[in-house]
Amino acid sequence: MEKRINLGVIMGGYSQEREISLKSGAQVMRHVDSNRFKIYAIDISAKGWYCEVDSKRIAIDRADFSANLNGEKISFDLIFNAIHGTPGEDGVLQAYFDLLGIKYTGSNSYVSALSFNKRDLLSVTSDIGIPRAKHLSLNKGQALSTEEIEKVGFPCFVKANRSGSSFGVYKVKSEKELQQAILDVFEMNDELIIEEHLEGIEITVGVIPGENGAQVLPMTLIKTEHEFFDYKAKYLGESEEITPAPIDQSIEKQLTQYALKIYKDLGFKGATRSEFIIRDGIAYLLEVNTTPGLTEQSILPQQARCAGISEARLFDRLINDAL
Repeated sequence: MEKRINLGVIMGGYSQEREISLKSGAQVMRHVDSNRFKIYAIDISAKGWYCEVDSKRIAIDRADFSANLNGEKISFDLIFNAIHGTPGEDGVLQAYFDLLGIKYTGSNSYVSALSFNKRDLLSVTSDIGIPRAKHLSLNKGQALSTEEIEKVGFPCFVKANRSGSSFGVYKVKSEKELQQAILDVFEMNDELIIEEHLEGIEITVGVIPGENGAQVLPMTLIKTEHEFFDYKAKYLGESEEITPAPIDQSIEKQLTQYALKIYKDLGFKGATRSEFIIRDGIAYLLEVNTTPGLTEQSILPQQARCAGISEARLFDRLINDAL
């Protein structure tokens, strides 16, 4: 029998997305082929890095990302990255694994860091022809003029520049609400974006490695009674997600072209999920996620199932893309 590959599934992380990441990691472990891989759960937290082996939590040696079980050193041939937010989605762990020469799923450190920085990502994608909303960038300590506010108008969104799962996102309808939202965001981030509210429909586009290059999955239309697609709408079932999205062919074609252009031109690998708002027939990019949720309820696995791709096949594609 061929020797199994040691696969470490990293999950958890340091951010408010930790609990979702743990669920994503558990889902990966349930569906990865145990005949091909020897699978280890690795919990990355601010309190420590631990590998779970035979119900034991063993500290990871950060010098070489290994674990020691009763004198036996466990090293990893490949890392499956299921961390949402820092340090798994912002390029930090990717750079660390690059230094150690350990392969991992998903995009490299540069592309991950770029996509996690909303204003840098949107600046780059705008340069390659992807539309975006009117916006302002603000750093902690900077003042905001009335003229700048009028450029965006109300209602508008205040967004933490480096965050995910809609944490640090506020929809505001007045200057008073705007000033409070800015204070709230600066409690968690030193940079933010103020973005015009685009009245339209929200579409999520998943891209994964296909048999002949990048593959766009069936798209998802997001409906929610909330002001926007926030954490509760995403993860607590307070939204309706329709896959495939009932949209015109012209819109679907535009979204496919944009999603593939972003994926290929910026050098993404693994899975991505791009969020767009459609207004007056034009698709405006909101953000790109490089480690999208992988729980049973998450959008990307829903899209894959709609395309006839099971979780096992989906995770296998992400792994093969990294090997």
